[in-house]
Amino acid sequence: MTVSWHREKNYGFVVLNNPPVNAINREIRQGLLDAVDWAESEGLERVILSGAGPAFAAGADAKEFDRAPKAPHLPDVLNRIESSTVPWIAALHGAVLGGGAELALACRARVARSDASIGFPEVILGLVPGAGGTQRLPRLVGLDEALKLVPTGKAINGRQAKDIGLVDEVDDDPLVFATMTKGEWLGMAVPVGALNAGEIDETHYESASAFAKKRMRGQIAPLKAIDLLRVAGAETLEAGMKRERDVFLDLRQSDQARALRHIFFAERGAKKIPAALKPHIKTPDHVAVVGGGTMGAAIAYAFLNTGAEVVVLETDADGLARASANIEALISNSLSSGRIDETAANARRNQLTLTTNYQDLAGVDLAIEAVFEDGSVKQNVLRSLEAALRPDAVIATNTSYLDVNMLAAALADPSRLVGLHFFAPAHIMKLLEIVKGEMASPKALAMGYAVAKRLGKIPVVAAVCDGFIGNRILARYREAADTLLMDGCTPWDIDAAMVDFGYAMGPYAAQDLSGLDIAHANRRRQDATRDPARRYIPIADHVVAAGRLGRKTGAGWYHYPADGGRQIDPAIETIILQEAASAGIDRGVYSAGDIQDRLVLAMINEAADILYDGIAATAADIDLVTVHGYGFARWRGGLMHYADQIGVDRVLAMLRMFAAEDPLVWRPSPVIIACAETKISLADWRAENH
Repeated sequence: MTVSWHREKNYGFVVLNNPPVNAINREIRQGLLDAVDWAESEGLERVILSGAGPAFAAGADAKEFDRAPKAPHLPDVLNRIESSTVPWIAALHGAVLGGGAELALACRARVARSDASIGFPEVILGLVPGAGGTQRLPRLVGLDEALKLVPTGKAINGRQAKDIGLVDEVDDDPLVFATMTKGEWLGMAVPVGALNAGEIDETHYESASAFAKKRMRGQIAPLKAIDLLRVAGAETLEAGMKRERDVFLDLRQSDQARALRHIFFAERGAKKIPAALKPHIKTPDHVAVVGGGTMGAAIAYAFLNTGAEVVVLETDADGLARASANIEALISNSLSSGRIDETAANARRNQLTLTTNYQDLAGVDLAIEAVFEDGSVKQNVLRSLEAALRPDAVIATNTSYLDVNMLAAALADPSRLVGLHFFAPAHIMKLLEIVKGEMASPKALAMGYAVAKRLGKIPVVAAVCDGFIGNRILARYREAADTLLMDGCTPWDIDAAMVDFGYAMGPYAAQDLSGLDIAHANRRRQDATRDPARRYIPIADHVVAAGRLGRKTGAGWYHYPADGGRQIDPAIETIILQEAASAGIDRGVYSAGDIQDRLVLAMINEAADILYDGIAATAADIDLVTVHGYGFARWRGGLMHYADQIGVDRVLAMLRMFAAEDPLVWRPSPVIIACAETKISLADWRAENH
């Protein structure tokens, strides 16, 4: 039974029994209704509601969202609990989210562990609470506090919930507390729906809307949630609940909600360790990082944050000093932002060892080289690691582009090497590309999944090619942007169009942030192998030659004044026009829509080729990479999900139209052609079926 109940003296105990997260599905909803009838028929004094396993209830079962709603519906169940003649007490622990939090609101009282996580994350899935969350919550905690929680999807702990009145008490054992508390206390509790939400100044709604537009730009649900909270302050509970349910059902079938659900399930699937690798999983408790630069220090800090012992190796005393300063800066930043306290900061310092001696790495489970992108340098480091480490230790390379098979060939045992492509900043970014070389052992691949689990990252396996999944798509994105630059656009035209599409920043502002010298060095690396028939745009080379390397030099594609900000620089337009004139280009005019179509279609076509080449296993893997590593709008579901929303037939037609201009770069991928011919989506394409 997904809901069980029993009687002890005059108390009823109802348990949600669908662990690990007690997702609220139709069976649980019916079970709760039956439990209400049972409690009333028994004439109980109180009912104590709890959840089996590690959570109270982490929300509604999202798998039901793509099906027609089936009775009993959650709002009706919760109304029945709230109006029952027997008062219910919610004993809360673990996740109390979404429908689980709404269930708690329908109870007469709430007791929580201090470490419970309570919130209304529906907006993260493109929805609003659908069973009273926007109507009961403000009646309990006030509109101001509700505006901080519902439109943001933010969760708070039990202690914070007590401070705002969301729970009545905090206790280490909520179930025992709910059993022992006196009846007089429960008798004084008022159903939440009977309370008044009160009023707040209009500026609170305006501030919440401005925050949502900035932090969740392009998303519909947060603004709808704010509108519903406004309703809670002006209308009856019954009227507000009806409005809320209508909005919920409307959003549930929206493109944004479908896209966000897709990413949610893709993330869940990516974290599942393949059965063949499970016997080889070993958590890395002792880790070495070779290279304490910006990336190496951030990788080291990510492990320190999990309590791992970390050894950072540098070449000399100056390198050690830089590594120490880089890691200390990360610790200080975490301290100043309140993410850690001084005790935690000192613990991280104590877990860290800095050395110039490879022999000090002898005891580690995993060693990650994070030196600069030079094949011979990396190979020398890998050989030194192999000589110093235990035979059972795994060796990893953090290369962004280089051939992992070539790097593995430097080892006597190449099966020990796995690519672990972290994204900057490595202690924050969630994506981890696990690069599977031809000779990588199951143990080495399993270590990639173990690292992702330890660091809380989303693992995506990629085969070997230049740039793997993400950087290969990024290279095509930049190539398409540079072509538009030559043919009629400015960097600010392109950036504005892509920000409007959903990116946090456009490709040229992003290059300025990372440094134009990085992309320049990669172009030089590719000079020897570049297809001479492929159009090459040298504008960026001229920008670098002018000493404009981005923010760090005060100028790149834009000008960055000493007092802050970013300004359009006419000097860049001069460079572009001179280069176009030199190449004999008759520049045209491109709308924001034209720019978006060309850049997004270029990425989709490249991603389809990545599927065809077997670099990525599924379209969902590419979606995760583009969302978590490259800024593609989460609410669009990732690059390939968006392509399927456009429709493969339309994608193919647009590619063929662009191919009339340049048959080489716009050649439609065989995957897109196959999907169009067989009438399947990119999400359903599998190499083994073609």
